Amino acid sequence: MTESQAWPQAIRLLLLQTSHQLRLFLRVPVAVFFTVALPFVVLLIINATSSERVLSDTNGEWPIDAFVCVAISAFTAVSATFTNLANMVPIRREEGVLQRWRSTPLPVWVLVGGHVLSAVVIAVLSTVFMLGVGIALYGVRIALTAIPALVLTLLVATVSFAAMGMAVAAVVPTASAASGIANAIILPMALISNVFIPMEDPPSVIDAVANLLPLRPFVDALQAPLHPMNPAAAPLWGSLGVVALWGLVSFVIAVRQFRWNAAPGGSTRRRRSRPQ
Repeated sequence: MTESQAWPQAIRLLLLQTSHQLRLFLRVPVAVFFTVALPFVVLLIINATSSERVLSDTNGEWPIDAFVCVAISAFTAVSATFTNLANMVPIRREEGVLQRWRSTPLPVWVLVGGHVLSAVVIAVLSTVFMLGVGIALYGVRIALTAIPALVLTLLVATVSFAAMGMAVAAVVPTASAASGIANAIILPMALISNVFIPMEDPPSVIDAVANLLPLRPFVDALQAPLHPMNPAAAPLWGSLGVVALWGLVSFVIAVRQFRWNAAPGGSTRRRRSRPQ
């Protein structure tokens, strides 16, 4: 096979692998619930119980409902990439699925790329759904001039958080530990990143830490082109740089530490092999 023929075949394999991973995701109702339905329910509860109606920032005033909707849209994208991959890949490793895939002629980069690309597709669709809810219920507006910045922000962030999820999946010892580790990483970040509770005047130390971690810059970068008073036509390059740097470092960790075989005594394999 010539090089000109190999690339279309490789792309076809990547798309088939991505489609396969999407079907696997849809067959796990719990994953669908926690990725899409739970953030939607949280959004409804927060906006229904919020006592404040307007939030001020450096660009003007936000209706609190719209502010929270955009922030939780960012969190939904993170759930679909980081949390989804950090949980599902270790489970498939302990079930022996990764080991069986590794023994096939399928190139490694196609397998990993299919996981990442499927997570990005889920994240983009989930975010579009949440923003659609915001447009329908909470007055979120998307200016035409801000669409390129919005699209670029979403693509950079979803790919970066997918890489972070693969990094966690690579280093966690067992599948049973993956969920706890992923939640221990993402939930504290969400609490200090203006996702669930907007902080108008946080302590300087917390604010500095939040800006160094990847979630707050992603939230800021997603909110900038959707600001009701002054939507940004250009991406927040500084914030996107922070997110991309985390993604790049995570990609290196994922590649160097990725394991196809489960550690001895892995929880899922132990359950599967237990005599009935």
